Amino acid sequence: MSILVNKNSKVVVQGITGSEGTFHTNQMIEYGTKIVAGVTPGKGGTTATDHKVPVYNSVEEAKINQDANTSIIFVPPRFAAEAIIESIYAKIEVIICISEGIPVNDMLVVKKILDQSNSRLIGPNCPGIITVDETKIGIMPGFICEKGNIGVVSKSGTLTYEAIDQLVKNGLGQTTAIGIGGDPIIGTDMIAILKLFENDPETEGIVMIGEIGGLMEVEAANWAKENVSKPIVGFIAGQTAPPGRRMGHAGAIVSGGDDTAEAKMRALKECGVSVCKSVSEIGETMKNLLK
Repeated sequence: MSILVNKNSKVVVQGITGSEGTFHTNQMIEYGTKIVAGVTPGKGGTTATDHKVPVYNSVEEAKINQDANTSIIFVPPRFAAEAIIESIYAKIEVIICISEGIPVNDMLVVKKILDQSNSRLIGPNCPGIITVDETKIGIMPGFICEKGNIGVVSKSGTLTYEAIDQLVKNGLGQTTAIGIGGDPIIGTDMIAILKLFENDPETEGIVMIGEIGGLMEVEAANWAKENVSKPIVGFIAGQTAPPGRRMGHAGAIVSGGDDTAEAKMRALKECGVSVCKSVSEIGETMKNLLK
């Protein structure tokens, strides 16, 4: 089992002819991902990448001709919101947006349309999803993963890789690893992902990586206390961040209240999450919980 995507996901790449789109499409195909189409307006009828992927002018055309059900977006930030909306209107089931720096006002419009649809958005400003040995949709390095029974959800791309590495070093593989993005407005929050992992029979433990700013991790831990039966290992990035300082992600800015790393770590512990002070402890902590 997996969550959201698997070996049968048929993926369309929006922005496939750009340098990032081309590079990562080749990487995804080499991992085994079913890339069925690309979209670049004005370049319909051509092919892209080393693998001669057919290019269409719109997502709707890609869906009609190639039965695409998943999209990944490598589009400059000023056009990315429109690209997401195009996928929503084409009734794409899972939309993954890698683009960083989308204006918040644009995302407010996206969120309103998204909430009235059946599509699910992952991101923006995220590394994507990998269901190990099945499909890699995004920019995560596939070679670091091993198939196993741990689900990973993270706000941070780099720390997702670190957590996976620590799990593998302790003999633990992954079912699905997903970066949800660290922007103020994202498509899918931690509670939604925890719910999917709880309902996945192959996932036996969950790693949840958060960071300073906002209260998403605390809300997720409170929800998990009542609704998740599987062990959760948590880590909060930005433990040394001073109040008011923006740290990497647009959403990671501390007001000095309940959104500090210390306050979040305390709240997570109170909800039964096994909190690590360092990323290097994640694998060993999970290993001990599963004994």
